[in-house]
Amino acid sequence: MKNYKHLFFDLDRTLWDFDAAAEVAFERIYDKYDLKSLGIPSAHDFHEVYHPLNEHLWELYRAEKITKSDLNRTRFEQPLAQYGIHDTALADHLSEDYVYWSPRIVRLVPGTMELLDYLKHKYHLHLITNGFQEVQDTKLSLSGMKPYFETLTVSEEVGVKKPNPEIFHYALRKANATAEESLVIGDEMAVDIDGARAAGIDQIFFNPKEEKVEGERTFEVRKLLEIKLIL
Repeated sequence: MKNYKHLFFDLDRTLWDFDAAAEVAFERIYDKYDLKSLGIPSAHDFHEVYHPLNEHLWELYRAEKITKSDLNRTRFEQPLAQYGIHDTALADHLSEDYVYWSPRIVRLVPGTMELLDYLKHKYHLHLITNGFQEVQDTKLSLSGMKPYFETLTVSEEVGVKKPNPEIFHYALRKANATAEESLVIGDEMAVDIDGARAAGIDQIFFNPKEEKVEGERTFEVRKLLEIKLIL
């Protein structure tokens, strides 16, 4: 095995439990805006409608087909419309509150802090994320993860998003690292793993749901703490 020196983590759904935090955020905005009175049966039901629409919008955002403002505006307009609610002002309020609350509800993937404690004295740790700068900064600060990472590379600062190899090359330069001595850890094959491989960097595919996903990867784990067996 290579003598890795630099580890580049994805954040959302790799270390930060994005879906668990989102569920709580939806409960708060559901209650605040009394969405039950508008015919939405529950916060969980609303999130179930929202989730696939939001995932599709993020795919468009990664492909540079929509902007950040398009994403923020549309991702609540569309699910509200599924319930026959056409209220742009309400959609904007929900989006603003969601962006505020979701990074402040700290939910980490099991094993995150134990793994970071194990790795911090052995490797240089970094983050690469397509998330929004202000949101990711808040997550890192409030979760206690920020001191573990030497660099944070956000797609907004680079001008391209994962899986574009350029964001990985940018992160390497920022970390003063080479591809040969680096390893990328992420949960999305098409975004984290394929992008890292295209940039010439080895990868660990974090696959907690044990999904049958095609594509080459250097390593695969189902639990974060399995990484200790590799590193």
